[in-house]
Amino acid sequence: MTTTPRLPFPYAEFDGRPATEADLRIPAFLGYGHFTAMQVRDGKVRGLDLHLARLDGANQELFERPLDGERVRALIRHALEGAGVRDASVRVHGYLPPGDTETTVMVTVRGPDRKSAEPHALMSVPYARTVPHIKRPGEFGQTYYAQLAARAGFDEALLTLPDGTVTEGAITNVGFWDGTSVVWPDAPCLIGITMALLERELPGSGPESVRRPVTLDGLGAFRSAFLTNSQGIAPVGRIDDMEFVVDEELMRRLGRAYDGTRWDTV
Repeated sequence: MTTTPRLPFPYAEFDGRPATEADLRIPAFLGYGHFTAMQVRDGKVRGLDLHLARLDGANQELFERPLDGERVRALIRHALEGAGVRDASVRVHGYLPPGDTETTVMVTVRGPDRKSAEPHALMSVPYARTVPHIKRPGEFGQTYYAQLAARAGFDEALLTLPDGTVTEGAITNVGFWDGTSVVWPDAPCLIGITMALLERELPGSGPESVRRPVTLDGLGAFRSAFLTNSQGIAPVGRIDDMEFVVDEELMRRLGRAYDGTRWDTV
C-alpha cells in the first residue's frame, strides 16, 4: 500500500473539474445538500456500496432524482488523480443549485486520517439532529456542542434526547458492550458506514450485534463502550463522570470484524 503525505489543504473538484471561485460559491451560499465521507487506501474504499447507496438515497429524498453510482465513482477517481494521491480522506457532496436539473457533485480530497486508539472522553449534551438519517454539511448544533465538550476537556459530545436517551456522537456512532452483545442505541441517528459494516460482519465473526434503547441513567449496565466513524474504531474511557473499562479483547474482535470487510476499487 502506498503512503502519501498529508495534503496541506483540501483539493476540490466540481463535476470532474478543478474548483473555481464560482464553484466554491455553491457550498458557501447553498447549505442545502448532503455528503458522505470515506477513507481511501490505494484507490480502494471499505463499504463503497454503502457510500453510494447513502448518496443516492439522500439525493432522491432531497432533490427527487437519483445520483448514479458509476458517475460518483468516476468523479472520485478523477479527483484522486487530480490531487496526485491514492491514499486520502475523501468527501463527496451533492447540491442542486437553483434552476439546475442535475445534481452538482463536489469531491474534496485531504490527506488520509485514522482515529486515535486512545480512550475517548464524551460529554453528554441535550441535542438531537433534525432529519438525522441524512448526512449533511453545516450542522451548527453538532459543532456548537462539540466545541463546548472540547472546552470542558472532553474529546467529543454525546448527543441525547430530552429524556436522556442516547442517540449518537457528534461525529460518530457509539456502541456499548454488556459482556455478551454489542449494543447500538435504538434511537434516531445517522447509521454510519463503519457501524453498518460491523452490523453486517459481526454475526459471522464476532459477538452478537443488537439495537436497543440506551439511556444515560442506564449506562451502568455496560462494561465498555466504543466509537466508530469513517476513520475507524476507538474505545471510550468515560462518559461524563462514569468511567468505562477498555476491553482489549472486545476491541480486537471489533477490529478483526472491521478488517475483514472488503476493500472495493473506486
